Amino acid sequence: MSEGNETRGLTIARVALDVPVDTLFDYRIEAGHPVAPGDRVRVPLGRRTAVGVVMEIGSEPAVSREKLRPLLEVLQDEVRLAPDILALLRFCHRYYHHPVGQVVATALPAAARRAKPLRLADPPRYFPTLKLMAAGAEVFPPRQVLARRLARRLLDLGCLEVTEARRLSPRWRPAMARLLALGFVECRSEPPKPLQTGNGVPLPPLTPEQEAAADQIHNHLDQYHTWLLHGITGSGKTQVYLHLIAQVVAGGRQALMLVPEINLTPQLEERVRSTLPGARVVTLHSGLPEMERTRHWLLAATGQADVVLGTRLAVFTPLPRLGLLVVDEEHDPSFKQQEGLRYSARDLAILRAHSRNVPVVLGSATPSLESYANAQAGRYRRLTLTRRAHADATLPTVRIVDVRGASGPGDLLSAPLREALAERLARGEQSLIYLNRRGFAPVLYCRACSWTSECGRCAAKLVLHTADQRLRCHHCGAEAAPPARCPHCGNADLLPLGHGTQRLEAALRSAFPGIRLLRVDRDSTRRRHAWPAMRRAIHEGAVDVLVGTQMLAKGHDFSRLTLVGIVDPDAALYAADFRASERLFAQLMQVAGRAGRADRAGEVILQTRFPDHPLYKALAAHSYDAFAQATLEERRQTGFPPYAHQALLRAAAHRLEACLAFLGAAAQAAGDAGEAQKGVAVFDPVPAALPRRKGLFQAQLLVQSQSREALQRFLAGWTPRLEHLAARRVRWSLDVDPLEL
Repeated sequence: MSEGNETRGLTIARVALDVPVDTLFDYRIEAGHPVAPGDRVRVPLGRRTAVGVVMEIGSEPAVSREKLRPLLEVLQDEVRLAPDILALLRFCHRYYHHPVGQVVATALPAAARRAKPLRLADPPRYFPTLKLMAAGAEVFPPRQVLARRLARRLLDLGCLEVTEARRLSPRWRPAMARLLALGFVECRSEPPKPLQTGNGVPLPPLTPEQEAAADQIHNHLDQYHTWLLHGITGSGKTQVYLHLIAQVVAGGRQALMLVPEINLTPQLEERVRSTLPGARVVTLHSGLPEMERTRHWLLAATGQADVVLGTRLAVFTPLPRLGLLVVDEEHDPSFKQQEGLRYSARDLAILRAHSRNVPVVLGSATPSLESYANAQAGRYRRLTLTRRAHADATLPTVRIVDVRGASGPGDLLSAPLREALAERLARGEQSLIYLNRRGFAPVLYCRACSWTSECGRCAAKLVLHTADQRLRCHHCGAEAAPPARCPHCGNADLLPLGHGTQRLEAALRSAFPGIRLLRVDRDSTRRRHAWPAMRRAIHEGAVDVLVGTQMLAKGHDFSRLTLVGIVDPDAALYAADFRASERLFAQLMQVAGRAGRADRAGEVILQTRFPDHPLYKALAAHSYDAFAQATLEERRQTGFPPYAHQALLRAAAHRLEACLAFLGAAAQAAGDAGEAQKGVAVFDPVPAALPRRKGLFQAQLLVQSQSREALQRFLAGWTPRLEHLAARRVRWSLDVDPLEL
């Protein structure tokens, strides 16, 4: 009997496993094991067992019956991955040319990789007793701050879930234990109450512009369109989102809203909860504890959550009642994953909307040039908000200050900026000084022998941080104590060159003694609950001046803030990356938009050594269109995206020669196949912009085509050969549609 006859009629499951092999694995389905695509299963893999997801059911295995191993267990999960999610994962596998099992593993919560059913157990809930309702929260002494806070919240809501208690304080458990012991609270589990929608606090009224935009989208909620909501900073794009989400939820459907940064999620969650109190809102981002993240994922996947707020990974969340997708700050590079599966959450959101025939809204004050070009070509529908939502708010005036004569640290603050700061301090208004570089100084320098503080593992300098007296690499995390003398010549006169947010903070404190200053960057917000506390202090008026990086550039509405000072933005003007000017303009427009968002006039002072640069001229005129059209014309003439499509092959090894040899062989393989003559250009291998990082040398090879289809055909034939070309100690990865070269 032939092998084909032996296996005929045998039902098999093709399973995606989290291994770096680009294939599905075939397993025999035994009688009594009903299985379908989307099920999680436990299967044998070598000498161990593994958990995977069934992608297909078939009947023609690639091996004989004797070699085909049986599927061990179908995990009894609460939810099975729906066909649209499986289709999305298959697309990611094909388009980004990443192993299918690792694609599936990326999309699932960490708990899904273990051989334990995913079940949505009812969490314990805390309820006030009659004793607490009679006594009230004031029964607790003032020093028991957390007990009083928990009691008030219990009385307001009627019950408290663990997630809500954790939001009040990470130290809620001891205080809750005391309330339980005193008999003021009881704990029990009960099934969730039916969801209520449309019975909450009325939404704030929309301006005529907002209402016109919301009405256009609302009239097409039952069909796919990509809407580009282009609104100036402070125009109230979030209000438009909330009205649309409320309409979708009231119609019995779910909404997914993606934001670029984790630190934007809590304040957005508070706003959505207060606006839509009848809706069940969950968040999904990497900052959540694993159990809470898994529970939120299950609530969304089972249809019990109405609104999902999340960062880029939330784009893979199963949503059986999906009715609307929103991508806020769609231009933000954070939506592009930079490791493993290098996907674009914005692009996948558009694909999901198309496959489910629902609208997707891309919102930004500075749309990506790809989205802007798509709107110009008619592929997206563009809606504009040209006025600020607050009736008395106007766009800030932008003053460009020439600082070409400045040289030393004492010149960090120009005279016009000092005067403007003094005026705001006298009026009790807030100011923001923006410098997108953390630390005290980018490098420590010896003037005797020209030694600089270099990282031993990266082709980068160690940045001086004076807050904890450390030299730290911002690429690999290596750190050391600053030397008392030059390691080369022994000179004790070491100079910090350049400036970061810590040096800017010191300069401001020296210029304005007694100032109430708050520095907001990755260093000062490292602790989990640091940023929420800072945000409260800003809103309560306990801060006069903010010093910060791009963390403060977007998504924040500080009504007392009337002045923005921008210090040293010029470095990006002469960066090698062709996208650098686009990123710089977006950052500056966003941070400038923090000023004058209420009824107080705003002002922006930009210090530069290139006062006549067209980018700054467009910024002063608040003209995104002028910048975008000029930059798109440059891209058209030079053949860069969006008028071309790119893929970047990266290699890393302990020797640069090994990287270049692998990339050279990859280029040769493309040439041997004649692919370069089929509308695809394969460029020469070159060292990366940062040629050494984390102890490994890095190089890259760019592939480009004017046709996306031609590029994908080339990659489909080329990528399988790369594994055979790579030496054992060369790591390689492929980045389709890269954002950084």
